[in-house]
Amino acid sequence: MLTASDIVPAQGIDRVGVESVKALAAITADAFRDDPFNSWLFDGFDPMQRTFANMARHIYAPNGFCQILSEDGAGQAAAMWLLPGDSPDAALAGMLQTYWGLFASGGWGALMRGKAAGEAMAKHHPAEPHAYLFTVGVAGTGRGRGLGRRLIEPVLAACDRKGVMAYLENSNPANRRFYSSLGFERVRLFHARPDSPPLEAMKRAPR
Repeated sequence: MLTASDIVPAQGIDRVGVESVKALAAITADAFRDDPFNSWLFDGFDPMQRTFANMARHIYAPNGFCQILSEDGAGQAAAMWLLPGDSPDAALAGMLQTYWGLFASGGWGALMRGKAAGEAMAKHHPAEPHAYLFTVGVAGTGRGRGLGRRLIEPVLAACDRKGVMAYLENSNPANRRFYSSLGFERVRLFHARPDSPPLEAMKRAPR
């Protein structure tokens, strides 16, 4: 079974927890600012950043494996994972805070889109144990320099050593080639709702 201790730390990359929720959310929201699916889902930058912060605070930082890649003391890229055995669930109070934040900043429409997205993503998750890449993003100042690859590759190397599959939902067709170069292959396209851009379910078998 893959655990955080199996992932070899790389230079400039730190595992972070709830103390870094704001940084995780800021980097991720900046990276997803023009993402087709997330633009449909949140319909605004504030609900996007607030929701990423709540999900980092209540699920991915306490339950999963979060990383920030920094240069000269500034966070440039961030990733949020759930490893096999990590719980995808937040406590009731955390879920209520997440949904309330989405409603307060994005209105009823954003709340309903968020509910539909969560249900669709859960429906298509693999049943077998896997490392789930919820988000990986590079801030505007760091793009085009391979930082996302540097962030992901140590986790994928650990997946290979432990024989664990990795899974993600690609929300931007422009990123398909990047994920394919890391060994991810399309499983299916699916829609959260008929009016939503597609999500691309992708798996990576261990090598």
